[in-house]
Amino acid sequence: MYNKIDVDKIDLNSEPPTDELERQYYFMAKCRKWVNDFKQKNGRFPKACVVNLGCQMNARDSEKLEGILEAVGYQKTASEDADFVIYNTCTVRENANLKVYGRLGQLGKRKEKHPWMKIALCGCMMQEPQVVEKLKKSYRFVDLIFGTHNIYKFAEYLAEILTKEQMVVEIWKDTDRIVENLPVDRKYPFKSGVNIMFGCNNFCSYCIVPYVRGRERSRRPEEILAEVKRLADDGVVEVMLLGQNVNSYGKNLEHPMTFAQLLREVAKVEGIERIRFMTSHPKDLSDELIEVMASEPKVCRHLHLPLQSGSSRILKQMNRRYTKEQYLELVDKLRRAVPDISLTTDIIVGFPGETEEDFQETLDVVRRVRYDSAFTFQYSKRSGTPAAAMENQVPHEEVQRHFDQLLAEVQQIAGEVCRRDEHTVRQVLVESVNEHDASLVSGRMSNNTLVHFPGDASLIGTLQNVYLEESRGFYYMGRLAL
Repeated sequence: MYNKIDVDKIDLNSEPPTDELERQYYFMAKCRKWVNDFKQKNGRFPKACVVNLGCQMNARDSEKLEGILEAVGYQKTASEDADFVIYNTCTVRENANLKVYGRLGQLGKRKEKHPWMKIALCGCMMQEPQVVEKLKKSYRFVDLIFGTHNIYKFAEYLAEILTKEQMVVEIWKDTDRIVENLPVDRKYPFKSGVNIMFGCNNFCSYCIVPYVRGRERSRRPEEILAEVKRLADDGVVEVMLLGQNVNSYGKNLEHPMTFAQLLREVAKVEGIERIRFMTSHPKDLSDELIEVMASEPKVCRHLHLPLQSGSSRILKQMNRRYTKEQYLELVDKLRRAVPDISLTTDIIVGFPGETEEDFQETLDVVRRVRYDSAFTFQYSKRSGTPAAAMENQVPHEEVQRHFDQLLAEVQQIAGEVCRRDEHTVRQVLVESVNEHDASLVSGRMSNNTLVHFPGDASLIGTLQNVYLEESRGFYYMGRLAL
């Protein structure tokens, strides 16, 4: 769907093209030749497993990796007992790194018995120099290591490791290049993520992302709109616009464009019925964006607005660049403009120097905003960030106590908030047959709340009016409205 390049018609006797998109298709053709040779020798196509270990942007990157592997002839499998395994890593928390090392150890044992298999690592964790050095020294059985900035060159790297018996390491410190329109294997045929920007300029003191994802780079709006139109032509009805901070979209474009303006243009695309986006930084959420959310029916009534802390003192230490009062004022603006909006958030407990008073400020915000749900985290040191060197690290016992108290508060409020639509009719995008009861289908409302109701697979990908019979805390049981 993404292009008209026929891999089977590419001349492999010619030199690789200089145009980056054509170049990657050239290497896909080389990989396909290798796959066909494997099939002739072994009587089957090789199997590939892509393991996504990160955020929504990682998930979108994994769809690209799977799309390329599918284009060259690999059979997709969810099992790591495969001929090719690639880990798309996260590094937000150091525990994530430790888990990767553990899984690699198991994979290394398998490769001893199956020496032909290939192992690759990519994603944010690979942007850390000390990680790459450790892999090169202690995990020599890994075939390919590359980072976040050059994921579009995956086919080229794959071709290299399929024909050479040596580790390939390609890590870029940064890039200003954006190469899209490569094959993508979408998880859902009816909805898709769309990258609108890459990187982050915010440098929150606890966060490693700007160091591994690089500075902000916005895609040109015409490229984004062309992709959305192609998706719509392919049956997609819902798009999720993705960026580390979508609210700052367009600032570095040759002809600047605001995120609100981009939303209006995406909403004009025929066939697209729903538009979601994430993540939003409160400091950049404009009145213009709020107005678009209020006036454009295609924009979903859900906003993920990370709080992180309710204490203005701690927010300053976090380098969040807003205060508790400014955050609450923003919520009031949103609620006045979009009364039925669903708000979700992220909260960190136990940031260095956090006192009982600071924690109570966070609880106060939770009680006043009344979130539909919140992702709550215990602070953990992240090497390479300013917060890791801060004094007054909070004792684990206190962090755990506060975390448990916050979680109980969030869950109680969310259970109450999510009952607000009970006994009403709402539109639901059907996503799947219910995994626990085949007589039911599951889908999401515009505000992202999950709904289960009687139906079959023929409803998947369609928008249905559903009567919400009963709230079960964080989801609804319903029935098709007559």
